[in-house]
Amino acid sequence: MSNKRLVIGDVHGHYDALSGLFENIAPDQNDEIYFLGDLIDRGPQSSQVVEFVMKNNYNCILGNHEIMLLDALGKGQLNHQAFQGWLQNGGNATVMSYGHKMPPLEHIEWMKNLPLYFDLDNYWLVHAGVDPSLPLLQQSADEFCWIRREFHGSVTPFFQNKTIIIGHTITFTFNGLKPGQLAKGNGWIGIDTGVYHHEQGWLTALDLNDSMVYQVNSFGKNFRKMPLDKAVNSIDTRKLFGRQKVLF
Repeated sequence: MSNKRLVIGDVHGHYDALSGLFENIAPDQNDEIYFLGDLIDRGPQSSQVVEFVMKNNYNCILGNHEIMLLDALGKGQLNHQAFQGWLQNGGNATVMSYGHKMPPLEHIEWMKNLPLYFDLDNYWLVHAGVDPSLPLLQQSADEFCWIRREFHGSVTPFFQNKTIIIGHTITFTFNGLKPGQLAKGNGWIGIDTGVYHHEQGWLTALDLNDSMVYQVNSFGKNFRKMPLDKAVNSIDTRKLFGRQKVLF
């Protein structure tokens, strides 16, 4: 059997779903594991998710929810305005997961050192996307961790020889996509299937080597496996979002 290159979408504190995913996939030490950021917030077990990824030395990139935590806590003193904004966007659940305390310095320092992307030759992993109007070297966390419409609506692939894999935007918010489906745009695939959302609940892993999709539902704990071409649906760049609210 060939080794796996697994890319895992936004976990958002759902350690039980992540555990279920790993139990069913059963990756070994020769497999490569990549997380797309947003390990924390909204779900009840952020501290366990961070500890799991750190302990196993898995690859992980920076997400916008890690940025919100770092803006609030990462400069040696509490930024009250940023802290309130973080709490209102799921940070309260993270604080509760640490026993109603701030995350330990070890976890904060680890988040500070997360890269913004991974270049895997034929695939390029980033949390949110890229700004199609800017050269790559002129972009920063503002684009890589937060961008939406400009990237999703681009009619030309950013890379000619790479597929971008993203999280950040829950796939069912795209017009015409059903819960659990992956989103396909021009030169990119979105795999954030809304593990915390009551209308979605799926946590997704994509094996880049054999184009296989693995999913666990955080509510029913159901597991399913399917080829990528059965799991993905192309979006209409003329009418991106079918939902009134795009969740951060």
